[in-house]
Amino acid sequence: MEFNIDTHEGKYDLSASVRLIGPDLLVAIWGGEKPHIGAVAMSQPRPSLKDPEVTSATASVFAYVGHKEDELAKAAAEILAATLKTNVVVTAGIHWDNLPPEGIQQVIRNSETLVDMILAKIVGE
Repeated sequence: MEFNIDTHEGKYDLSASVRLIGPDLLVAIWGGEKPHIGAVAMSQPRPSLKDPEVTSATASVFAYVGHKEDELAKAAAEILAATLKTNVVVTAGIHWDNLPPEGIQQVIRNSETLVDMILAKIVGE
């Protein structure tokens, strides 16, 4: 399975390219005036430390110097890995010049929407 998906929330929309590679998932998230690769997160599912009956995930993240997509990539990778119970790699690169604080919050909301859309597409098929 392979697909592209976009948020349609107006300002600060994000895009993603999604590809299943065997049982694993590869996701590239980008947006803004200068899309790029700023951070990479690798996540794998595991039993929750609080409740072994619940699947959680752990992640490792690498970010290029000066890039701030690490938290977004990590959150997306952990949610996808825990929900889909598979290994996940997420790259993220988002840039708008002079992004105001409310713009940052909208980007975070849009990234959450994007992850929900990805899950709906994969689980729905």
